[in-house]
Amino acid sequence: MTMIIGTTLRQGRCLASKRPAVLIGGVRNFCSVDATTTTTAWQQQQPARSTSAASSTTSWRPTPSHHYQPPIHLLHHSYHTSSPTLKTDAAKVKPDTSDEPHQTPFRALTPSIRDTIVADLRSVDADNNGRIDADELKVLLRKHNDAFTESEILELSELFYTSLGASAVDINRFLEALDAAAAEKGTSGGGETANGEVSPLAMKGKFKTHPLGIGTCASEYMFTKTHGRYTEEDLNIELTHVPPVTFSDKSALFAVRCVRLVFDTATLWNIGSVTKSKILNRAIFLETIAAIPGMVAAIIRHFRSLRNMARDGGMLNMFLEEANNERMHLLTFIRMKEPGYIFRAAVIGAQFGFGSFFLTAYMVNPTWCHRFIGYIEEEACHTYTKILDEMDKAPIHSELDEWKKADAPKIAKGYWHLGEEGTVYDVMKAVRADEAEHRDVNHAVSGVADDTVNPLFDPREKLDGMLKKYVKDIMEKEAKKQACVARD
Repeated sequence: MTMIIGTTLRQGRCLASKRPAVLIGGVRNFCSVDATTTTTAWQQQQPARSTSAASSTTSWRPTPSHHYQPPIHLLHHSYHTSSPTLKTDAAKVKPDTSDEPHQTPFRALTPSIRDTIVADLRSVDADNNGRIDADELKVLLRKHNDAFTESEILELSELFYTSLGASAVDINRFLEALDAAAAEKGTSGGGETANGEVSPLAMKGKFKTHPLGIGTCASEYMFTKTHGRYTEEDLNIELTHVPPVTFSDKSALFAVRCVRLVFDTATLWNIGSVTKSKILNRAIFLETIAAIPGMVAAIIRHFRSLRNMARDGGMLNMFLEEANNERMHLLTFIRMKEPGYIFRAAVIGAQFGFGSFFLTAYMVNPTWCHRFIGYIEEEACHTYTKILDEMDKAPIHSELDEWKKADAPKIAKGYWHLGEEGTVYDVMKAVRADEAEHRDVNHAVSGVADDTVNPLFDPREKLDGMLKKYVKDIMEKEAKKQACVARD
């Protein structure tokens, strides 16, 4: 009997040792996920493809817990959650452990395009190991400098390095990611695609977030925002409004309208004509208050990250930048007018009152607070639009007409890159564009999961953009080459 039991235990250990193991990055590469897709697993999933895609799309898009809300897109990108507990049906497919060569069913890249891309990738593979690292990616993108600027190349290569934990990507895997980008499939998230299919790139490893195997840890420390790169389209903002749905939303909107009514009445904003003095008094006072919410949100998220010993998704960096951006508005406007002692005393009182209220409210209900700030920023967009309209219709040589053509403060020219000829009018347009971004961000993050990735700096979105631009450039050059051959 003892011999039989001993034999059985040894056999059990032997069988256990033969089970396929899924390695999630490891200590050396914590931020990346090494998940290689197999054709067999994808083919086995074909009958249930539509069902799993629907489940994937639902579970990988953060929605407020209290009600459904249409996703708000920022800068033409959706936002994601990075929680490893989020799963898709595609992730349940067992990996193929066969030794057969890996073959991927390409969907968009033709054989000639694939050959061109592989040749391009191998031309920068300096150590001939069949993998592309960050330095080699930099060389690759510089070969396509008509599609990528030098600043983009440096940012993308650094993002590639940090998101992969200093490792490299196999050329075949890089090709698969380019194929997904060329097909306009969703490469971020759980593997869902634009036409309801499940990408085979997401079928192995429940922590899969991107076909290149990148993670989102770079968002914790790499976020920077340059406000001086606004295009004319960015400056011509749209005055939008998010209709309230829940009682919380409605109460936030009601509170904003009450505050605006009281402030407009106290400052006589709607009585008489709009003057330079009225504009500066209003702007300076409001910007001393507007910088509070972002700082409060960042501080609370910072302490929560420390307390829970968990990532924040880069959101606190975004809110810190928002607070500093509002502070820069203030530093710009005080170059145009020096506030008096009574004004400064009112600011101190308002900061103490509003700061205490918002700090308490954010600890109790951050969802309400972000919706409240979203509606506040909607009002700010209307205010700056009214200021610009008053400047546009001001009589020639009037106070407003002369002021709008005056030189912008030096600090504003440097911060927004207004150029040597930047004017006060240009400052107002840039400030309004900032407020529109704050409006969209606060509405977008109201009610999302705590681990939502910074919607303005998601590494997956940025590398998606790189893949799409690269494959588009390759296709355009290949089309021109074929057209030349056809003419000859």
